[in-house]
Amino acid sequence: MNWGVFEGLLSGVNKYSTAFGRIWLSLVFIFRVLVYVVAAERVWSDDHKDFDCNTRQPGCSNVCFDHFFPVSHIRLWALQLILVTCPSLLVVMHVAYREAREQKHREVAGENCRRLYPNPGKKRGGLWWTYLLSLVFKAAVDMVFLYIFHQFYKNYTPPGVVKCEIPPCPNIVDCFISRPTEKNIFTLSMVITAYLCILLSLMEACYLVGKRCRESLLSRRESSRRETRQFRSVVHSKDCSRSHGEQDSLEPGGRVFHAADCKLVAAPNTASSPIGEDVIS
Repeated sequence: MNWGVFEGLLSGVNKYSTAFGRIWLSLVFIFRVLVYVVAAERVWSDDHKDFDCNTRQPGCSNVCFDHFFPVSHIRLWALQLILVTCPSLLVVMHVAYREAREQKHREVAGENCRRLYPNPGKKRGGLWWTYLLSLVFKAAVDMVFLYIFHQFYKNYTPPGVVKCEIPPCPNIVDCFISRPTEKNIFTLSMVITAYLCILLSLMEACYLVGKRCRESLLSRRESSRRETRQFRSVVHSKDCSRSHGEQDSLEPGGRVFHAADCKLVAAPNTASSPIGEDVIS
C-alpha cells in the first residue's frame, strides 16, 4: 500500500470537507481503516482453519462453516470501506476537473479573462450536488452493510458454539469458533463506528441543505428590498418631475393653490397691474 498516495488523497478530501466531513474522515481512517489493517485482519486470518467440529466426518466442518458464516467479516468490511470512501474521492476528482477546465480557459482567453470558477473548491453548482449525493451514498452503503451483518449474525455477534445437522454430518454436532470474544469486540467496534459515520453523514447533509435554504432566503429578501428601493426612487422621481412641470406651466395672473393654508393666492401681473395692488386673500 502506497501511503504517500493515500496521504495525498486524504489531504484532498479533508481540504474540501466541512467540519462534519473532517470528523467523519478521522473516524473512518482511525477507527475503521487502521483497525481493519492492523488488528481485525489478523484476528480472522485463522477463521476457517480453527473452526472445529466434534466429528471426523469428511466435509462436515466445511458445510457447517459455510452455513453459519456465508461471508467473511474481513471481506465484507473491505468491500464496505471501499464503497464508503469512493464518493469522497469523487468530490476531489470533481474539484480537479474544475481546476483543469479553468486552466484551459485561461490559456485560450488569456489571464485577464473572466474566470469560470472564482473558487473551484467552493461547493456551488454541480460540486454542491456531487458532495450532497456522496453523503447520501455513504450513509446508504453503511446502512445496507449493517443490515447484511444483522441478517447473517443476530445482534452483530457471532456465537462461540453452533450446532449443525446439515448433511454430510451424521448427527447434531457441535462446532467451535476460534477467538469468539475477541471477534465480538472487534465486530461491535466496527458496527458502532459505522452507526456514528451514518449519523455524521446525515448531519452534514442537513447542514448543507439548511445552509443553502438560508442563503436562498437571504438573497430573495435582499432582492425584494432592492426592488422596493428602486420602486420608491422611481415614484419619487415621477412626483418631482410632475411638481416641476406644474410650476413651469404657471402663467402670470393665474391662481396657485397652497395645500398648507388652503388659500387661493393671485400672482401679481407685472405687465398690466399697477404697482402696490393688494393681494386678494
